[in-house]
This record gives sequence, C-alpha cells and structure tokens, in this order.
Amino acid sequence: MHKSKTLKGLLAVTAVAAMFTTLNAQAQTPSGTAQNSATAQTTAGAKLSAGDEKALKDMAQANVNEIAAAKIALSKAKSSDVKAFAQKMVDDHGSALTKVQTVAEQKGVTLPTEPDAKHKAMADKLDKQSGEAFDKMYMENAGTKDHKMVLSKLQADAKNIKDPDVKALADAHTPVVEQHLKAAEQMSM
Repeated sequence: MHKSKTLKGLLAVTAVAAMFTTLNAQAQTPSGTAQNSATAQTTAGAKLSAGDEKALKDMAQANVNEIAAAKIALSKAKSSDVKAFAQKMVDDHGSALTKVQTVAEQKGVTLPTEPDAKHKAMADKLDKQSGEAFDKMYMENAGTKDHKMVLSKLQADAKNIKDPDVKALADAHTPVVEQHLKAAEQMSM
C-alpha cells in the first residue's frame, strides 16, 4: 500500500509538472510566433517603395552593364592597363551585383540580368573594334561615360531611398564608382 501511495503521489506530481510545462509553452508560443513573423516580414516581406525598387534595379543594371563590357575588354583589349582595369570592373561589379541580388531576393524584387539596349548596342560597336581603337572606345564609354552616369544616378537615387538595406547598398557603391571613374579618367587615351 505504501508503494501505491508513493506511485500515486509521483504520478500526481508528474501530471502537475507536465500541465505547467504545457501551459508555459502555450503561453510563450503566440508571442514567439508573432515575433518571428514580424522579424521575417521586416527582413523578407517588406514591400519597397517605388523609388527604392528603382534604385535597386538601377544598381543591378549598372553592374550587369559594366561586367558585360569588361568581359569583352578582357578578350579584346591591347593595353595591359586596359585589361587590368577591365578585370577590376569584373571583380568589383561582380561583388557589388551579388550584394544587390541578396537584398533584392530578401525584398522580393526581380532584377535585370542582361545589359540594357544602350549597352548591347555599345557591345556591338566594341566587338567591331580592335587594338588601340578598341581600348580608347572601351575606356571612353565603359570607363568614363558609364561611371559618370552611374555616379549621377546613384547620387540622385540615394536622396530618395527610404529602406535602410537599399540605402546601405547605395552608400557602399558610391565610393567604388568614384574610384573607378577616377582611374578611368587617369587612363584616358
């Protein structure tokens, strides 16, 4: 009989402990779930303003354009300096594009994946050039003109960006584009 009372007491204590554990877990679940859901929304599901989405797409397009032109230059440039510049463009803009793609994926934004019409036309013109004429055309267009245009667009877009992730990208891109422009201007042929 003593064993029976001990067993019943043990079962009662276990049942009470289980009940409190279950109640505690249920009490924490809704707020924990709401908190996780809110975090997921601010990170992934937050809808960007039209201006922020445009800025993100502009950054992606600029990177895609620069990479495409630089790849042509890597195969066609005569000057080792131009080839070195082109390799830096592939590296820097490739890295920047990866960062833009990461933020775009989090924000649900579809980005351009190939050069725009203007840059496709420029690529066709570059393909027809060779030697020093190619080097000069590449540096004037992809080196100087494009970087001036991208810098101007970045600065204009940055004034209207509201999303902190997009703003951080624009702020990180700006000094790199400035460095590229300065290097291109110093190499002007």
